Amino acid sequence: MLFSSIPFLYYFLPCVLLLYALAPKKLKNFVLMLTSLVFYGWGEPKYVLLMAATIGIGYVSGLIIEKFVDTKPKLAKTALLITVLIDLGFLGYFKYANFFVENFVALTGFDIKLLNIALPIGISFYTFQILSYSVDVYRKDVPAQKNPINLAAYITMFPQLIAGPIVRYADIAEQLVNRTHSFEKTALGIRRFIVGLSKKVLLANILGEVCDAFKASDDKSVLFFWLYAVCYMLHVYFDFSGYSDMAIGLGSMFGFRFMENFNYPYISASVTEFWRRWHISLGTWFRDYVYIPLGGNRCSKARHCFNIFVVWMLTGFWHGADWPFIVWGIYFAILLMIEKFFLLKHLKKLKVLNHIYVLLFVLFSFVIFNAADMDEAVQYLGGLFGIGGYSFVSDSFFWYLREFAVVIVVGLVGATPFVKNACLKLHEKEKTAKVLNVLEPIVLVALLALVTAYLVDGSYNPFLYFRF
Repeated sequence: MLFSSIPFLYYFLPCVLLLYALAPKKLKNFVLMLTSLVFYGWGEPKYVLLMAATIGIGYVSGLIIEKFVDTKPKLAKTALLITVLIDLGFLGYFKYANFFVENFVALTGFDIKLLNIALPIGISFYTFQILSYSVDVYRKDVPAQKNPINLAAYITMFPQLIAGPIVRYADIAEQLVNRTHSFEKTALGIRRFIVGLSKKVLLANILGEVCDAFKASDDKSVLFFWLYAVCYMLHVYFDFSGYSDMAIGLGSMFGFRFMENFNYPYISASVTEFWRRWHISLGTWFRDYVYIPLGGNRCSKARHCFNIFVVWMLTGFWHGADWPFIVWGIYFAILLMIEKFFLLKHLKKLKVLNHIYVLLFVLFSFVIFNAADMDEAVQYLGGLFGIGGYSFVSDSFFWYLREFAVVIVVGLVGATPFVKNACLKLHEKEKTAKVLNVLEPIVLVALLALVTAYLVDGSYNPFLYFRF
């Protein structure tokens, strides 16, 4: 079930909010867990059993780790290792088995059939949550959760189950037991949800139409390649950040406070800064559970480079089981190493060129990210520079530029904090603040009505997270 769908917006969510509001405090986590399992099992009910198994393993191992971490550390470490191997084993089998089989066949020529495996939606997200919980208990950063319902509610929580942000147990452990509910929190959550929904449906989806049209077109040109790259760059941002906004908004409706996941990454002055602003929950997860345990930057330069390479190769592989994702991760590893050891000090001196540099290299990265295979990635990167015999301009370029110009401009402005800052300044003045307070609910209702009309029309509504 998608957040950006009529069944979710007008059937599932209202029923869940009503049940949750009527439930006494002691049963709220149970209601949240049960409705989350319904949400998850909507498309593939059998994978609820997989999730239940991973939750059970995480729950039992957490209790064992906490009990023996001081008295029998080897036993606690063994329990942690078994949990990590089982969870990564599930993830590896369902997400990466076919990738390894395909590449083994390509290398050896053996005739091996691919496994008929459907990828459980969101498995990368909830696997990382269980792993972080187990590691944090082992590190004694958090106590093990004694109540299995509370742990299950944390792992299955539908607001962030299928598209993030990756919520760590340590961040909401207290909220699972003691959280407040108020009209202000609910209103804030509704506002945040509608904004995210609008970003997804009215910007990301429409920009995605341009990208798909480009891929299907026989009238490609250099400028059309650039239009495609810009549109995809905006599409992936508004899709990812839109889902994060919806998750944060839904969390607020249920009394939770989730971390911010995107902070206007396209205004960054370096690639290093970009990754402090883009998919923050994923970046900090790899930092705390992979990069730092490997030694981080407190080691030799060679080892430091190795650590960066491993982390970013895994980051790419996390996004999808295909070579373009791996190359995308390695691409950023190289850029980050260049910045770390040579370029960063020079970028700080530049005022405009550093931003252009970031936008160009991020744009190139997303051309790789969205490629069906490496041949297409090379073809599209070459197309940006006229390699491949493409004309400089085409009729299709002019048509799509004219038809989607308004959405592209809105997207370009919306990817910056310009609107947010303008609203904050207007709120500082008493007269304009009153006007905004009146206009805000009207605008939100209008946006929801527009989104509803778009969805009822059965328009283009892709789900990027099927790979995760």
